[in-house]
Amino acid sequence: MSESLSRLRTVGEHVELDVGDDIANSPRYNEDIAPTRAAQRTWTRWNVAALWVGMAICVPTYTLGGVLTAYFGLSVSEALWTILIANVVVLIPLTLNAYPGTRYGIPCPVVLRASFGIIGSNVPSLIRAIVACGWFGVQTLFGGIAIHLMLSAMFDGWAALGGVGEVLGFFIFWVANLTVVIRGSESIKHLEALAAPLLLIVAVGLVFWALPKISLAEVLSTPATRAPGEPVFGFFMAGLTAMVGFWATLSLNIPDFSRYARTQRSQVLGQIIGLPLTMLLFAGLGVVLTAASVELTGEVISDPINLIGRIDNDFWVVIAMLMIILATISTNTAANIVSPTNVFQNVAPKIINEDRGVIITGLIGVALMSWELLKKMGWLETDVSVESLYSNWLIGYSSLLGPIAGIMIVDYFLIKQQSYDLIALYKDDAGYPAWNKAGFTAFLVPVGFTLVAITTGKLGWFYNYGWFTGSILGGLIYYLAARGEIGRSS
Repeated sequence: MSESLSRLRTVGEHVELDVGDDIANSPRYNEDIAPTRAAQRTWTRWNVAALWVGMAICVPTYTLGGVLTAYFGLSVSEALWTILIANVVVLIPLTLNAYPGTRYGIPCPVVLRASFGIIGSNVPSLIRAIVACGWFGVQTLFGGIAIHLMLSAMFDGWAALGGVGEVLGFFIFWVANLTVVIRGSESIKHLEALAAPLLLIVAVGLVFWALPKISLAEVLSTPATRAPGEPVFGFFMAGLTAMVGFWATLSLNIPDFSRYARTQRSQVLGQIIGLPLTMLLFAGLGVVLTAASVELTGEVISDPINLIGRIDNDFWVVIAMLMIILATISTNTAANIVSPTNVFQNVAPKIINEDRGVIITGLIGVALMSWELLKKMGWLETDVSVESLYSNWLIGYSSLLGPIAGIMIVDYFLIKQQSYDLIALYKDDAGYPAWNKAGFTAFLVPVGFTLVAITTGKLGWFYNYGWFTGSILGGLIYYLAARGEIGRSS
């Protein structure tokens, strides 16, 4: 019997793949990273917006204002402007890199096969995946603390567990997260649709709770912590780079979600509606509540979980912690599990399916957060805080991810002219190289400059503005290198 061949057909603005034996038997294919069919692309603009509301309302977003004032020397009002501008800026790579996902129904690692090679795509994908696993560990830690505080309000015996209760909460939350993702994309869509309005209600409720205790005008006029007379531009640009870096990860793997969007218009409008204002409002809420925490509790508390845990009413503590748990699950499942799950499948599609990818992601997240878990158990002493860890990540990893974002955009819109050979993306030796030299040249040159800046102290501006310098330089080098390869082959 002869092998059946795969075929392409156009359904509206989507390209759909009818899988034949040639792709089904390919080592680069499994059903979980296969292109979504037109019938699976059900996400409206409101589903996409809800996705972003669910991801943006989380503990790290709450602390961003404090990060910018404490670590980057900005005033409160400067910090909030920086957050808004950064999230308008990051919409550009988010919407552009979502295009191939929506048109072809393919996840991020398969998109990267076009610019880095069929096998080479694993390098930028794994860089993204390890960062996501680290964030998964951080968010699971926060979720575990919320579970511990909720159960402590319900049971006196649980409160006596202390740090051990937080570790147990970590693993309860860990199981809940993995369960949602294993149930599939529709489970995530329904979770985000449920979470978004509830989280907005909680945010508004917290504002009304805090406002009588503080002067909003005084909070917004809080001066900068930088030395008097120093120009704001350098501090602003460093903070802007860090805030862009907050979602630099999603600017790469946004095809993992846009592959379910009904239309390009749905993904573009959904992201515009859902991201910038949510980030601004929840980060602003963090600034207000941190300022109010002194009046409310007698000390500065910079995260909402511990602040809400001080409420002298067990009923409201339980309700609030349920909302925090829901918020953190909605962020964690979408932002930090889906991407590495697809990445690990891309490494060995015939061995690792979606369920196995989820488990691998979870185990790496536990390993990366093991030092904090051991500290809570009293088995390890360290001065490293989770807050300093993820605030220091923001510039560092955006320097690595910026070039990848630039390469992806240039490849799809300028080199490939918005046209992929979809069948060849799932096969060896069918049109795309195993390793794309142009992609790796464009990636390694900006990374080299970053390493020089870190190790020698020279080219500090390149590192401080890492996402911008990396994405622009990476995109430019890729364009020149890829055009050169096209010229030599023609």
